[in-house]
Amino acid sequence: MPITVNGVELLDAEVEQELPRHQDSDNPLHQAVLARILRRVLLDEAQRLQIDTGDEEQAIGELLERQAPSPAPSEADCRRFYERHPERFTVGACVEAEHILFQVTPKVPLQALTLQAEDVLERARAEPGRFAELARRYSNCPSAAVGGSLGQLGRGDTVPEFEKVLFAIPAGTVHPRLVHSRHGLHIVRVARSVPGRLRPYEDVAGDIAQVLTAMGRDTAWRQYTKVLVARAQIEGIDLGEQLGEDRIMAPETSRESPP
Repeated sequence: MPITVNGVELLDAEVEQELPRHQDSDNPLHQAVLARILRRVLLDEAQRLQIDTGDEEQAIGELLERQAPSPAPSEADCRRFYERHPERFTVGACVEAEHILFQVTPKVPLQALTLQAEDVLERARAEPGRFAELARRYSNCPSAAVGGSLGQLGRGDTVPEFEKVLFAIPAGTVHPRLVHSRHGLHIVRVARSVPGRLRPYEDVAGDIAQVLTAMGRDTAWRQYTKVLVARAQIEGIDLGEQLGEDRIMAPETSRESPP
């Protein structure tokens, strides 16, 4: 059954044109279809409001700016963001870390791998002095050759889900739980931690205002486009669940991304 938006069929060529923008998603084809549906809905609304759609990107931008404005952040908003997220404005923070990686692969049952990792974690916590020995024996990371040492790491040096734990572990301790990341299951120990220096609010106030402006605009645009999609006549696809997700937004409708 073909997909139609306000009575106009979505063409395969349109989806193929959109597809390269979504290669990093879990389902590129589905995301490309959603993005083209959204683009059609936005352009239809722009035409209804007599906005020139000769340049589609400009038309969509004008529509969103006109119909979904967002207020500029106040000084209080900026200071509150600064106080709630000190880690974003701390420079020089670093840790000396070690880990034991249990890599998740299709050939290894996840449950069995988790049980083995939890067993090694208990041993590492009971005898921290054996951490390097355990890393050499069990870790699937090249760092196993040096006892699991990752050396000195600063913010941004590792994937976010791993970094979050690294900078929360007290120096000299093994994290009490397995750390799950896109690379697998980790047992993590921090040998040394340097807290770094918090930059003064005055030095980052402008950056915070830009971030909050982008976040506010993104929220307003998402809410507006969800209303438009819900109001449009779309056949051939069920958008019930997607309407409640951020993925309904097409990349071109958001010019800045929140941090």
